[in-house]
Amino acid sequence: MFCLSDWARGESSQDDLLKIFDPKLIKLQFQVAVISLGYEADKHFTNYPGRFISMHLIDWAPGEKKQVAVGQGAIDMKKLFAAAKTGGIQNYFVEMPLDLTKPSAPYLKDLKM
Repeated sequence: MFCLSDWARGESSQDDLLKIFDPKLIKLQFQVAVISLGYEADKHFTNYPGRFISMHLIDWAPGEKKQVAVGQGAIDMKKLFAAAKTGGIQNYFVEMPLDLTKPSAPYLKDLKM
């Protein structure tokens, strides 16, 4: 049995699932929103290469403790996308309120990697 939210161990539910599921059969989607809990997507992509097939992209303002438009928060997007490439991410989803999506689109379009 595994615990889905044993944050005291410094692991997420995804860590638990990745230990249990066969990597040849099960791929996961990474929710970048877990940055609000202290987890960083780039570390998961490099620690578990090939285990994540997609990610939900957001950005986070820790001082305000809220989701913000991509490129306006604390996430180092160049580092995130480099790790995603290394980790095998194939699909990126921007799923947020329209007022955050509008400024996120030009930022992502202009992001140089």
